Amino acid sequence: MSQDIPPKPVPDPQGAQSQMSADVIKEPSDTDIGTVQNPRGNIQFVSIIGQIEGHTILPPQNKSTKYEHVIPMLFQAAEKPDVDGMLVLLNTVGGDVEAGLAIAELIAHFGKPTVSLVLGGGHSIGVPLAVAANYSFIAESASMTVHPVRMSGTVVGAPQTHLYFEKMQERVSDFIVNHSDISKERLKELMMDTNTMALDIGSVLVGFEAVSEGIINEVGGLYEAMEKLYAMVGKS
Repeated sequence: MSQDIPPKPVPDPQGAQSQMSADVIKEPSDTDIGTVQNPRGNIQFVSIIGQIEGHTILPPQNKSTKYEHVIPMLFQAAEKPDVDGMLVLLNTVGGDVEAGLAIAELIAHFGKPTVSLVLGGGHSIGVPLAVAANYSFIAESASMTVHPVRMSGTVVGAPQTHLYFEKMQERVSDFIVNHSDISKERLKELMMDTNTMALDIGSVLVGFEAVSEGIINEVGGLYEAMEKLYAMVGKS
């Protein structure tokens, strides 16, 4: 009497492997995908490039830093407990004086360690922005232009206009003096120099010159700026 013999099961090597993998693989949890903390300190990076835009919108072909973008960024970084310090990189030709001073005041009163690094240029209102940090660096090839406050367009030819310019210049000068090692008298001499700029008055300071004048603390690059900031954070 014949008896049907069931066929032998065909081995499935992938099946066993799939079963094994299913036992090991699990859904990622918050701890698996959480932000990896830097043991030396978490640094907020802020770049100030091109021309600092104020209340007037610049042409679209201009590289610009908009103060309405930077100010909220600084506020958010200041209130975040996981931000330990801030690095400000500058390559700016200057721009709106009041917008620049507003950003500089926020950097100066950030409440956490701050370091600035001038790359390329930190001209005009870029000078207060550079000295606003707790410690400042400038690349050896970078330059800074120090000159009096200018205004383009139509101005009213009246004594009040001259007084307005004087007060604005005093605000800029006082900020630079209060956040650097240069004296007000020497700063004014640099601003009023007629020998170093062909079409204007003022002074161009390159690398070590900005340090020797007491405007910037040290010549260095990104590595030096980061190491200084980590040391100020104090976690290393």
